[in-house]
Amino acid sequence: MHRVILFILILTTFYSCMSTNNGINTPATTNQTIVADRYNVGFLIMDGVYNTELTAPFDIFQHTQYRQGIKPMNTFLVAKTMDVVTSFEGIRLLPDFSYRDNDLPRIDILVVPSAEHHLDTDLEDEEMIQFVKDVDKSALFMTSHCDGAFILAKAGLLNDVSSTTFPSDVDLYKKTFADLDVISDVLFVHDGKYITSAGGAKSFDASLYLAEILYGAEIARSISKGSVIDWDLNKVAHHIGSTAKGR
Repeated sequence: MHRVILFILILTTFYSCMSTNNGINTPATTNQTIVADRYNVGFLIMDGVYNTELTAPFDIFQHTQYRQGIKPMNTFLVAKTMDVVTSFEGIRLLPDFSYRDNDLPRIDILVVPSAEHHLDTDLEDEEMIQFVKDVDKSALFMTSHCDGAFILAKAGLLNDVSSTTFPSDVDLYKKTFADLDVISDVLFVHDGKYITSAGGAKSFDASLYLAEILYGAEIARSISKGSVIDWDLNKVAHHIGSTAKGR
């Protein structure tokens, strides 16, 4: 009888150690499979990340895996830890990788969705800003949606290119980073290897634009149909800088 009780206590302790305070199991390691010969696309998330700016590009990029004859994308979530991340709207997300760990895959494309505190406390997160700087050294493209541009600007990555952000935050963006070349009244800006978008539902447009750069207009239109979007770059207000990579 004592042995049975001891066994039950051991099992209870084991399973409680695998659970977070939210009652969600948090894996110590990722279950994400990184397939070779694909673009690695990392999505930087943190508490307060906004749903649309995360899910719109994730949707577009993940669907490249269902197109033939192209180099598709591995899509994965990256955060400071492997703990549960809660979006601004309340969706609970499990990161695939922590940028504090050595097993983080090479990132070819970094996506910085907007988050609740990108205008204040997130800009003071030196560890996170340094991670963005480190990724930039080898990434093919660095992208942001809505106020995610504040993070790229804080990392000093947009000093020599044009960029944009969420329409109602453009004035604050100009004030915070007075030396930047800020483009207003467009849905996205591409300059150098940097693509910054106004965010919201228009995050789809900037993501489809990158898909068109990498795969051509036909593939981009094919992917857009899955989201019931009538994609035509010529009908989207955008700005392409003189140093835009891939154009």
